[in-house]
Amino acid sequence: MPSKPIPGSSGEVLTTLPSAYAPHPATGLLHLPRFLAKCRYVKEHGALPASYAKNYKRGMDRFLCLHLGIDPAAVEKIVLESADAATVEQRLAALLPPAVRADKWNREYVQKGMTPAGQEFLREALTAMGCADRIGEIRSVTDLIEFDEGRIE
Repeated sequence: MPSKPIPGSSGEVLTTLPSAYAPHPATGLLHLPRFLAKCRYVKEHGALPASYAKNYKRGMDRFLCLHLGIDPAAVEKIVLESADAATVEQRLAALLPPAVRADKWNREYVQKGMTPAGQEFLREALTAMGCADRIGEIRSVTDLIEFDEGRIE
């Protein structure tokens, strides 16, 4: 039977975040629902667990915002200041560029970690999680997210 992450090996895991492969309904952008959910978590709880806080508005959040030409703090501000999801979506639509180029972003996003350096990162992460037997099966950072949050068996 394939291994599963050692509980706590990557820190606290938020299994309530949307899948890394779930597209944003209005734009089709992958990762945007996760970033918005992390912003909502901060709004509701004051902060993310340390395991998520270290990459909040950095990592994939920042890569997405760089692709869109926007500041991650602007997205967070929208969520923190909006009373409901409809207002978030309305304000987000005004912030985003007219062409979000979802096909370009989505392809790059699902391939993050496929470079030699990325593969080394995945090897190290999987080994630290007690899952060295999954090296080669977990092929991207997106897969690693899914694996860590229990969506890849």
